[in-house]
Amino acid sequence: MRTPIVAGNWKLNKTISEAVELVTALRDLVANVTDVEIVVAPTFTALSAVARALQGSNIRLSAQNIFWEDSGAFTGEISPVMLKDVGCDYVIIGHSERRQYFGETNESVNRKVKAALTHGLKPIICVGERLEDREAGKTKSVVENHVINGIDGLSAEQLLSTVIAYEPVWAIGTGITATPNEAQEVHAFIRSLLLRNYSADVTEQIRIQCGGSVKPDNAVELLTQADIDGALVGGASLEAESFAQIVKAGSG
Repeated sequence: MRTPIVAGNWKLNKTISEAVELVTALRDLVANVTDVEIVVAPTFTALSAVARALQGSNIRLSAQNIFWEDSGAFTGEISPVMLKDVGCDYVIIGHSERRQYFGETNESVNRKVKAALTHGLKPIICVGERLEDREAGKTKSVVENHVINGIDGLSAEQLLSTVIAYEPVWAIGTGITATPNEAQEVHAFIRSLLLRNYSADVTEQIRIQCGGSVKPDNAVELLTQADIDGALVGGASLEAESFAQIVKAGSG
């Protein structure tokens, strides 16, 4: 059985005090959840304070991005060493907004994934198609390109420490959500792609999250699909109650 993982990507939101207030409320709301892995991804400035606020809780800490070098003349970047030092367990890599606005490529995603794994961080690799891709019937080819190149060169052991997040770009922040059947179809396709280079035993253990406007009112239907192992949540993770509802939707 795969343990569902529900992660909140806060994006460019929340000051340090607001971030601490949010996780303090969230701690109490999900304190009794034992069968879902819960993750929050604040901005870099709030990571240290949130890490302290989460001590002793069942909530793990993630960063929203990473650079592939440990140190050096890379102004504005943050290294895997620094993220481990501040208390991160996870890091989101290759989100569609990073690809769209900051030139993220499959190659840079792969380099970041390998750097994260080298330092004991678990990458959440984001994949997904744009609206024009879906309308042109290219969903599977785009997703295949993201997945195969994103995990290129990973050992089976490394893959087991990796989460894949399928986020149809056309559903992120739009209020439009892939239907459970649409999402399940792509999740099953992603699992089939992994079978090309890894054993069925390994492939069956990989967790594939659903992203793109996941909310309390659609979470149960999405998270009960056979190949959907949790959610990468955007806007709904910015309020403790709504995020807690999604976490509980993933609970058995």
